[in-house]
Amino acid sequence: MKINIILRRRLSALKDMRMEHKLLLVFLLLVTLPLTFISYFSYTNYSRSIQEKTIVYSTNMLDSMIARVDDYIDDMIRISSIPAYQDDIKQNLMRSNKYHEQRAELTGSSNVSTAPMDFDLQLSIQRGIERNMSFINNIKRGANSVYIFDQYGNGYYSAQGGIRQDIQESYQVWKEKVDASSGEALLFSTQKYKNNLNSTKYAFTVVRKIMDKSLQPIGMIAVDANISVIEDQILDLDNITGGNAIIIDEAGNVIYDQDLDMLAVNISDMPMVKKAVGRNGSFYENVDGKSHLFTYITSPNTKWKVILSIPVERLTRDTVVIRNVTLVATFVTVALALIISIIFSFALTKPLRKMIRLMKSVQEGDFSVQFPVRHRDEVGLLGNQFNRMIGRIDQLIHDIYRSETRRREAELHAQQSQINPHFMYNTLESIRMAAELNDDTDVADMTYQLGILLRYSISNVNEQVTLERELKHVRQYVRILNYRYPNRFQLSMEIPPELHHYPVVKLLLQPIVENAIYHGMDDEKPVMHIAISCEYVGNGIMISIKDDGIGIDKIKLQQLHETLAGIREPAPGKGGVGLKNVNERIKLHYGETYGLMVTSIFGTGTTVEICLPLPAADSGGLPVLNGGSYGKEGFE
Repeated sequence: MKINIILRRRLSALKDMRMEHKLLLVFLLLVTLPLTFISYFSYTNYSRSIQEKTIVYSTNMLDSMIARVDDYIDDMIRISSIPAYQDDIKQNLMRSNKYHEQRAELTGSSNVSTAPMDFDLQLSIQRGIERNMSFINNIKRGANSVYIFDQYGNGYYSAQGGIRQDIQESYQVWKEKVDASSGEALLFSTQKYKNNLNSTKYAFTVVRKIMDKSLQPIGMIAVDANISVIEDQILDLDNITGGNAIIIDEAGNVIYDQDLDMLAVNISDMPMVKKAVGRNGSFYENVDGKSHLFTYITSPNTKWKVILSIPVERLTRDTVVIRNVTLVATFVTVALALIISIIFSFALTKPLRKMIRLMKSVQEGDFSVQFPVRHRDEVGLLGNQFNRMIGRIDQLIHDIYRSETRRREAELHAQQSQINPHFMYNTLESIRMAAELNDDTDVADMTYQLGILLRYSISNVNEQVTLERELKHVRQYVRILNYRYPNRFQLSMEIPPELHHYPVVKLLLQPIVENAIYHGMDDEKPVMHIAISCEYVGNGIMISIKDDGIGIDKIKLQQLHETLAGIREPAPGKGGVGLKNVNERIKLHYGETYGLMVTSIFGTGTTVEICLPLPAADSGGLPVLNGGSYGKEGFE
């Protein structure tokens, strides 16, 4: 489960990569993977080919070498058969046997050491045998020692490298095996011995019986071969293959070892010997922590086995060089591919990055951008569509802006028509009644004030006036009301002088004062006070219209708040229409951030706060509005 989550996260991270990184990754994979596989398979195939060829070549070399050894041993076997065809040797051996037989009869015992000796006869026999032995010894190089024994173990020698000091012990070993044979040549593995010159020697020996014409044994011949005859061939093999060869007999005794440490030692328990089964073959085995290739072949004649050990690292030495060269070439190629991939990936994604920057500009409201189309490929087609889309969006925005402007103008005209019809009718009624009851100048003054009021109301509702002009309109409105209700309303204003020229929408304050008088007038109070003040609040200005009328109860106040917030429509005849219209006009002119906020305490009075923005710095020298929002706590 955790693995699946990790894989999904990594896949998601891969999908979220930038386009140039994805292209770079693809380019690198397309270059590195084939090169890696090619390098790996080339190295492994070449290494395997070298090893296979080495096996075949070393097997052929071993076969050739063992054939030469077999030929040499065959020659030694033929040499061992020469006495059977040499009458001098046989005659002298029979004379030697007869002489020792007579001595044994004289003493009545097989111990002839006490019998009288005929030195002349012995010398004659020895010269006759050794003369022929010198001939035998010179026939084959390497047959450095020839021993002939009669039936009583008396030996005659012809040795180029000295005579064995343990000749009698060797004779007993040879005789035991020869007596059990039927006259064929016997091959003895390498033996270690010291000669009469006190030198250590190693030799393998061919031994056989010597028969007379009636095929009766008359003696024995032993031909020693120095291992140097094998050593020369082994050294040539080792130099060519770079390995180390060893020869063992059928019982596991070492015939030859290059270091001469294991000569005449039985190594049948070693793993390499146990694995060398059959006539020939090859296998791998670790020796001293290093892998070696072993090839072996068995002589069909002598049953000797040649085992050649070649270190694998020597076999793969050339392949390692090839591998290193391939790795260097791979790294260089990957580096070049990386550079080229970076250039291509950035070149391919440059138009996309350009388009992203243009989209961010469009996001910020700049619809004048254009994507430069230089080619007719997919990016060019996308750029064309992008330019067409931006043009269409810009056109739609302008259409919507014009439509919204016309809608706002229509709404302003509609709202203007809802502001003061009752006031107009009531004022006219007051004029009528004053004209009937008073024949004085009050009628003229009321008519004059009403004319000014009407001219102010019916002029262009979209124009802006100064705050001073709007306050003058409120004074005229309250003055007319005081004609109707003599001295019932008292108006006070506290406006900073620098705000007298503050631009506001027309008919901003009068509907609020009208709403306060008609819905907040308390019949129990002879005079109703209305106070208008203005002050800076945060990044805007706050105009407050405060009265000491009857106030608004909590339920109606909550309904009024909902009406101003646009949650509900004002109930017919319940008031709030004028405040709602003024609030909407403010929002249409200045934005949704601005508007009215009403607070009231029932029985005490009501306060209406108007939140407006500061004008630009070049509009009357007033501070610049930095932005903000107006809520129940005022400006922030």
